[in-house]
Amino acid sequence: MESLTQMDVLGLFAGTLTTIAFVPQLIKVWRTKSAKDISYVMFILFITGIILWEVYGWGIHSMPVILFNVITFILGLTILILKFIFDRKDEVAI
Repeated sequence: MESLTQMDVLGLFAGTLTTIAFVPQLIKVWRTKSAKDISYVMFILFITGIILWEVYGWGIHSMPVILFNVITFILGLTILILKFIFDRKDEVAI
């Protein structure tokens, strides 16, 4: 098994920061049961970009790119799904 390079460590650190940045938003959406201020277009574009980064990561065999884009995809998709659920719930309540 190869040892991590300094660039891998940098990638892991960067990936950690950008990935955990979505956790507070996910927690807020979950606690408030509201995602009114979240844009569908932004999150669809974001998730599409994450998928492309994932393909890129596999293409260049970069473990940090692969790992953190999988995690970020899951977080972003979860927020998007919760937005859909909570928006539908709000429409039914009206």
